[in-house]
Amino acid sequence: MLGLVLALAQPAAAGIRVTFSPTTVRPGDVSLVIVQGVDDGATLEGSVVGHPLVFFPYARVTAALAAVDFETRPGRYTWKIAVQDGPGEPRALSGRLVVSPRRFPVERLTLPPAMVDLDVETTRRADAEQAQLRTVFGMVTRERLWRGRFTPPVAAAGAGHGFGARRVINGRPRSAHAGLDYAAERGTPVVATNAGRVALVADFFFPGRLVVIDHGFGLHTAYFHLDQVTVAPQELVERGQPIGAVGATGRATGPHLHFTAGVGRARIDPAALLRLTPQD
Repeated sequence: MLGLVLALAQPAAAGIRVTFSPTTVRPGDVSLVIVQGVDDGATLEGSVVGHPLVFFPYARVTAALAAVDFETRPGRYTWKIAVQDGPGEPRALSGRLVVSPRRFPVERLTLPPAMVDLDVETTRRADAEQAQLRTVFGMVTRERLWRGRFTPPVAAAGAGHGFGARRVINGRPRSAHAGLDYAAERGTPVVATNAGRVALVADFFFPGRLVVIDHGFGLHTAYFHLDQVTVAPQELVERGQPIGAVGATGRATGPHLHFTAGVGRARIDPAALLRLTPQD
């Protein structure tokens, strides 16, 4: 089975156990990393597939979210963790992460030319807005706000679809689709997938009205194309709390919710987040 092969880097790390759940990953997946056997006052740093691991206290152990960006190429990667739990050099651990292949669908869309062939001013606006979103997703709050399982943002809308789709718009290849789309009627309530703090409320060219929620330690979720927003920046929200309503603002062919998630700047499949089974 392809998955995570755990190997200690050197004997000095004996007594420390690292586990990943789930153990098999593909582009867009997220895995909960559990580190056992370290002192309460220890500091940990690490990385996987070019992205930092941000550790936090979790169920009497130490944990991090290991994210594999959805455009990561399949192959073997090295994860590394350094544990500083006393004087001297940190204890080093490492292992192999095998990213399995994943096939994404191709979607062909037809949109008004004004939404595709942008003038210079609109292009600058869209680029600046994308940069702002990347900045927000790259922020790390040293507090875990989420608890328990993540839930779908739209009730009774069925499973989201389209994550990772290679999009062809008006006959031309465009960027891949980095979220799940939930088909729902305009005005359908949209809820927070888990507890967090509202990091951004905005009305952007492509995403339309949007909300970004910071769940802590680098994990964010975002909700696009909203008809209305019912929360404010810096507001604390609970899992299942309404934050807005489904709409068709921005570049959208009809009412739906575009739901996206990321750990740092690694773009992940929100469905992988919904599959996590946290202990607390």
